[in-house]
Amino acid sequence: MKARRGIILVLDGVGIGEAPDAAAYGDTGSNTLGNLARARGGLALPNLQRLGLGNIAPIAGVPPVALPRGAWGTLTPTSAGKDSTTGHWEIAGVRLDRPFPTYPKGFPAEVVAAFAAATGRPVIGNVVGSGTDVLSRFGEEHVRTGAWILYTSADSVFQVAAHEKVVPVAELYEACATARRLLVAPHDVSRVIARPFTGTAGAWVRTANRKDFAIAPPAGTLLDRLAAAGVARHSVGKVDDLFAGRGIRGVHTTDNAAGVAALLDWLAGGDGFCFANLVDFDQLYGHRNDAAGFDGALRAFDAAVPGILACLRPEDLLFITADHGNDPTTPGTDHARECVPVLAIGARVRPVAIGVRATFADLGATVAEWLGVPAGPVGTSFLGAIT
Repeated sequence: MKARRGIILVLDGVGIGEAPDAAAYGDTGSNTLGNLARARGGLALPNLQRLGLGNIAPIAGVPPVALPRGAWGTLTPTSAGKDSTTGHWEIAGVRLDRPFPTYPKGFPAEVVAAFAAATGRPVIGNVVGSGTDVLSRFGEEHVRTGAWILYTSADSVFQVAAHEKVVPVAELYEACATARRLLVAPHDVSRVIARPFTGTAGAWVRTANRKDFAIAPPAGTLLDRLAAAGVARHSVGKVDDLFAGRGIRGVHTTDNAAGVAALLDWLAGGDGFCFANLVDFDQLYGHRNDAAGFDGALRAFDAAVPGILACLRPEDLLFITADHGNDPTTPGTDHARECVPVLAIGARVRPVAIGVRATFADLGATVAEWLGVPAGPVGTSFLGAIT
């Protein structure tokens, strides 16, 4: 088993059609890949097509192929919620019975007051909005007063923005760590996010010093079981933040290109398991309803696929999947309750249909079996079907 490696590569927000319970989330009709393809007059993803992407579901411009290079199918979300933390945790074998809390009207006064008292700075904002909008509204007041800019979104996030020349980044991080300790049930948000920025009025710029403070998983994960077995674990992107650093450490990247480069570095010499996330699809394009940008990001990733495949060893097993949907063609900018694609690639993978799996956790169970560690209580391995 030591020669084997497992890789899960998450294309953040790249869903492939509404989940069975999409109506309960207000997401009837959401289909990130399908709707995007129709809106763009077809997608051009020849390398993903050869792996079997078009065999999963109808995608304009990506027809099915007779003999894909990989195995193909879909994963169905079963945890309550539709954010990155929920999706990654379910992949790793943790199913949530209730969604993380969200705050469409801002955080309660008592929460804001406790944060201000604990950090020694007043709070402004406490609104729902995008980072760019929030900075344009409150950036000058923050620079003048030194108050934290607090905001949230449709996701379960407590975001704190501060200018790097007004508040040292270390102080911002400590304030977010304090918020993480304060935010317990019923206000146990999924993530506290430090959002440092620079610049001047009209030209604010968020820096690369973002830092996430996630809530820890409530149960054992695939990562915990790999750690107990002594299997090396590495992350790319925001994955270790999503698990509160438990059981995994790695390279933080700020865009897809850097994420692919970090994955290639690991493939060149890493061992064990790599859990990677490419965030641009969701962060830059899905949340901004930018269909053209989403299309371009998919094309760029597709162009990177051959380089990734060329680095695979004979005993590697690579899965390309997603954590939720984020349909850029729908009126809202929230995540979408969607099934996600899964492509399995490796020298020992047969070109077969995986089918519609009952839970994201089936993927984690498959990796566990491949790497020879015990299965968790959630998920059923499909390793025998694809190898």
